[in-house]
Amino acid sequence: MSQSAGNATPVAAGVGVGGFTHRQIISVISGLMLGMLLAALDQTIVASAMRTIADQLHGQTIQAWATTAYLITSTISTPLYGKLSDIVGRKPMYLTAISIFLVGSVLSGISTSMYELAAFRAVQGLGAGGLMSLAFAIVGDMVSPRERGKYQGYFLAVFGVSSVAGPVVGGFFAGLDNLLGFEGWRWVFLVNLPIGIIALAVVSRVLNLPHTPVKQRVDYFGALTLTIGVVPLLIVAEQGREWGWGSTDSVLMYVIGGLGIAAFLFVENKMGDAALLPLRMFRNGVFSLANVLNFIVGMGMFGGLAALPLYLQIVKGQTPTSAGLLTLPLMAGITIASLGSGQVIARTGRYKFMPIVGSAAMGVALLLFGQMTPDTGLLVCCLIMGLMGFGLGLCMQTLVLAIQNVVAPRDMGVATASATFFRSMGGTAGTAISLSILFGVVQDKIGTAFGNAAKTPEFQAATHDPKVLADPANAGFLKSLNGGGGTGIDLENTQFIEHLDARLARPVLEGFSQAIDLVFVVGSVVTAVAFVLVWFLKEVPLSSKSGMQRSADEEAEERTLMPVME
Repeated sequence: MSQSAGNATPVAAGVGVGGFTHRQIISVISGLMLGMLLAALDQTIVASAMRTIADQLHGQTIQAWATTAYLITSTISTPLYGKLSDIVGRKPMYLTAISIFLVGSVLSGISTSMYELAAFRAVQGLGAGGLMSLAFAIVGDMVSPRERGKYQGYFLAVFGVSSVAGPVVGGFFAGLDNLLGFEGWRWVFLVNLPIGIIALAVVSRVLNLPHTPVKQRVDYFGALTLTIGVVPLLIVAEQGREWGWGSTDSVLMYVIGGLGIAAFLFVENKMGDAALLPLRMFRNGVFSLANVLNFIVGMGMFGGLAALPLYLQIVKGQTPTSAGLLTLPLMAGITIASLGSGQVIARTGRYKFMPIVGSAAMGVALLLFGQMTPDTGLLVCCLIMGLMGFGLGLCMQTLVLAIQNVVAPRDMGVATASATFFRSMGGTAGTAISLSILFGVVQDKIGTAFGNAAKTPEFQAATHDPKVLADPANAGFLKSLNGGGGTGIDLENTQFIEHLDARLARPVLEGFSQAIDLVFVVGSVVTAVAFVLVWFLKEVPLSSKSGMQRSADEEAEERTLMPVME
């Protein structure tokens, strides 16, 4: 196999081409985990500090664009990284992704307005699009499918760390007035620098994989049409609830997105193997169905989990930091299931039963979430989160493994990126639908709760208690009820609940809880669809060779056939 300059493989004695010792694999994974930590931590650390950031930059009403910009660029760049890494190699693209992410972090950290922050978060997203998908592709190059699950589980553990550490660190920085001459919130972005520099150093040193340069056109028109198709849909997913799903702006986004996707499919068909996402890959039933499942699992997972922080913070009264810590059982479940399933796959070579069990566990967990009330104990909530995490851990990496196992080595990058892309798109759709359902019904739920509460002695006593009425918070709240219907309550800022008499706050909490329950139930229905479809996923025997070994075998076979053909 020919090698690009400077990419000699550190192969141990007795290990064939593309074979690596456990120590070598772990050394590479350590660098990849640092890269993934950048992207995973950024999502949680920024979310917990965004309110403070928006106040400091005087952009509270447009803060959503800082999140939307990041989401758009990270999503559309994912398949581009996958394709380019197949052409020029994994290492240069992974280093490029880290570098772009760090540039975006520095720029975000010195932003002077919310518009600047949104633009610089878009730069961050351009880097983040390659950090996750390329890490899984690199492991696919180095490790055989049968052994791969043992190592990919480490990556999912990174998400566990980031989900717990992110809200804590973000809240800490947001609470500081000044640190080393910078406003505290700016360190939410600047903290990426030391992590990223270490990641660059480690990856530069240990990620030395052989790569045969591919002479192939870059599908720029595919990237352009994909952008035209996906960006409007992502925008309307994020902004549709505020605009109105049937508004002129939303309809315009639907039309542009639909035309863009149609143009993308036309271009991809013309480009053939050079396509950003070769359509021939969808003729493989496992690849197609696994990505459909990625989309549906993404919908159920992100859609359902979008409501969980709202339940913990609004209904249970937890702070953002404590709510983040309470999700530890969820991450523990993901980590345990991921690492455990990897060991089982390595020993048995079987994997189909895992997404079956996983989707069932997710569906049951979401259904149990849908039964929670303001009185549900946090221990019960944590146990359900553990079950949810267990199901996710069995689904997420197994579907990626199924895809990687059936594609040619030359398509490893784009195939792995497709899994991330479809799961991200499903997550975006699921989050948008869930929040739309939640805020579409919550006023009615609160109104019904107040109607029921008004008949109880406790509530009636509160409305006539002089001490209660003397509190401006309670008096103003009662005035907003419009005769007890609850329709006059402003839910744009829910902090008022913390200052209310408990008897007055109870119907609001019940209304929110019931609306959130509906979101969870819808998520369980979506997950049930995945449970049905996964039974049709064909279990192809797992290869015992890594992507690099399979590629070497293909090249050797081609060299053997060349004289015959001549």
